[in-house]
Amino acid sequence: MLAVAGGYLLGLGSNIDPEQNVLGMIDLLLKCFSTLHLSRVVHIPPVGMNSHRHFLNAVAFIETDMAQDELKRLCNQIEVTLGRDRCDPNSKHKDRPADLDILCHFGSRSDWQRSASSITDEYFLYPLMDELRAYLIKDIATPTLQSGTALTLDGLTFGETATTIHRD
Repeated sequence: MLAVAGGYLLGLGSNIDPEQNVLGMIDLLLKCFSTLHLSRVVHIPPVGMNSHRHFLNAVAFIETDMAQDELKRLCNQIEVTLGRDRCDPNSKHKDRPADLDILCHFGSRSDWQRSASSITDEYFLYPLMDELRAYLIKDIATPTLQSGTALTLDGLTFGETATTIHRD
């Protein structure tokens, strides 16, 4: 049984002060949305760029009826607030404090049956997407993943497994 309504799946990543900036993305998202469903937070080597800095990545689901272009503006603003230079034409291939991407919109229960590969080509997020999906639809066959990274925000520790965070 699906535990959530419609909304958006987001990819979160940072490889500049990643712990601080992933916490910053989560904090800023919680200022805009009352609930955030989050996969575990994992270290992933950089993909598609030449860097020695590993990323901290997570996948989040937000329940909202916000238009996608409005959400994209919000995601871009969060990135800029955390120090990303979105005016740099090469910013996609550089180290970054914040990377917040809309992966897809989920409007109905059948959307949750889509494969990760039909949603994004960012294959390194597939296990996180599968974990969050299993968590949200209450599937007991949760995929096995690498250990998550514990992060603490306002006394709340999360990141080691999928979880739901409420603003209050």
